[in-house]
Amino acid sequence: MTRLNVLLLIALICSSVYLVHVSHESRRLFAELDRARSEERLLDNEFERLKSDKQSQATPLRVEKTARDKLAMRTATPAVTQYISRALPASAAGEAK
Repeated sequence: MTRLNVLLLIALICSSVYLVHVSHESRRLFAELDRARSEERLLDNEFERLKSDKQSQATPLRVEKTARDKLAMRTATPAVTQYISRALPASAAGEAK
């Protein structure tokens, strides 16, 4: 009977230590999950802000103004446009005669 009590006491202590370990691990993982969710919210907010910035930077008027101001580009007019006629390949030129 005494051996059985000692064995049960050892089993109870082992079970208690394991319970404490599992509880601690569970709390640690929950805290890590909470931090990851917070970081996800921050990254989502930053992504939305960057997407909005990209959209505002890519408007046609903004692109044209940047091209004019920073790159000194101007709109193409017929006076400065050169047209190049497409040359026929040698075999097609011989058949066209």
